[in-house]
This record gives sequence, structure tokens and C-alpha cells, in this order.
Amino acid sequence: MYLVDYHHHTNNSFDSQAVMKEVCVQAVKNGINEICFTEHFSLNPLAPTYGHMDFDKYERELAECRDQFQGQLVIKKGIEICEPHYLKEKYQERMKQEKFDFILGSVHNINNIKLRKHLELNDKEAIYRAYFNEMYKLVSEADIDVLAHLDLMKRYAFEQYGIYDFHQFKDILADILKKAIERNIGIEINTSGMRGKLGEALPALEVVGLYRDLGGEILTIGSDSHFAETVGAHMKEAVEMAKQCGFTEIYTFDQRQAKGIRI
Repeated sequence: MYLVDYHHHTNNSFDSQAVMKEVCVQAVKNGINEICFTEHFSLNPLAPTYGHMDFDKYERELAECRDQFQGQLVIKKGIEICEPHYLKEKYQERMKQEKFDFILGSVHNINNIKLRKHLELNDKEAIYRAYFNEMYKLVSEADIDVLAHLDLMKRYAFEQYGIYDFHQFKDILADILKKAIERNIGIEINTSGMRGKLGEALPALEVVGLYRDLGGEILTIGSDSHFAETVGAHMKEAVEMAKQCGFTEIYTFDQRQAKGIRI
């Protein structure tokens, strides 16, 4: 089985101390064939990640690792943009300056309020509804390849409010997924939730299944790991989840062109 991890962070992200070479060493040990680093990036001065990314350092480390791990590990250059539907023109201009293989889009803030803080302002239905509405805005406007952790709000909300009812939010989820399909944007199976108390992937199995039922094809898998030790965590389970939902391929990217791999 050709195993990939298309969502990993290093110390090029504000919330990770992982060293890229150490991640690559562990990826090879863990049987990962291809990795895409997806460092956090924001042009919003109010975002926690603002000002952290050094693209010259990132490019230099990628080149060094590609040289060192040639023939052992395919290494791709990615980015995770936070709320890319805002400051859209500035993002498009900045992204043209970098040759990315893969761009993730994510919602970590609503109206410049962190998701965790947002819990204090609303009830269960309102917080999930606000999050999914924001995700719909993102998928409708942003220039990205894949939606990151589509139901991320549950990571912060489940202890206080529980995991959302899929059927209660099926309409807005379907709208998000239809718009993604229309704009040739994929979704990911993000396994970070499998490693903690949440105990399930982001998004949930039902959401991935709905995406497939609606005609979705572009599906990536990623650990969303911020540590070398957990690179590629639960990738095999993610592949099985994809199969369970009816997928026969997962996707990799090269210069933002999607390529299916049989599973």
C-alpha cells in the first residue's frame, strides 16, 4: 500500500516545534511513501500565525530534505491558509510568489474569534451553525485545493456540548460539499481526532460518505501532526474509511494538479 500523509506541520508553523528532517526520518520508519508539509499561514494581523512563516527557510529545508531522502520519501510543498476567503486578493498575489504543490484552506477563527473562545458566546446549535456557515463562505470564494478538517469545531465543542448531530446539519454540510465539487475542491480525512479524546476523524464518516454520494472524488488523507513521532498516524485507518465510503482512490498533488492513487 502506497501511504501518504498530506497534512503535517513543522516549526515553520507557529504551533509546532517539529524539525522537518526529524519528521522525514520518522516518516520513512513509519512506512510513509509521500508527505506534504502544510504549514500554517495567514495574512491577517489578528491571527496567531501572522508573521511566523519564513518562506526562504521553508524552501531551504524542503530542498535539503528532498536531497537527503531521495528515493525514500516523496516530499511536497504545501500550505494551510487560515480563512483564505478574507483578504482574497492579497492571498492570491502572495501565493503566486511561491510554487506550492498543495493548498489547504481552513477555518480556525470566526469574525477574528478563535473557535475555542467562540464556545463562550453561543449555544450548541449556534456555534456549529456559525462554523459551517463560515466554511461555506470559504469553499465558495477561496483559491484552494482541499478543505482542511471540515468539521473542526467539534474538536473544541465536544466536551462541553457533544459532537454535532449529522442529520441536524446535513443540509449545510451538503451545500458545502456541493460547492466544493462544483469548484473542483476536495476534502481530507484528517486523523488528528483519532489520537485524542474525540476518537474519530475530521470530518466524520457520514460526511465523507455524503461527499461520495454527491459525486465527490478528490480525497486526501493527513495526520495533521505537529510532532515527528505521530507522522502518518492512522493513515491505514483513513484508507479503510475511504474504502468504506466507496472511494477507490486517494489523491496527491503536484504543482496543484490532483493525481489519484488506487487504494
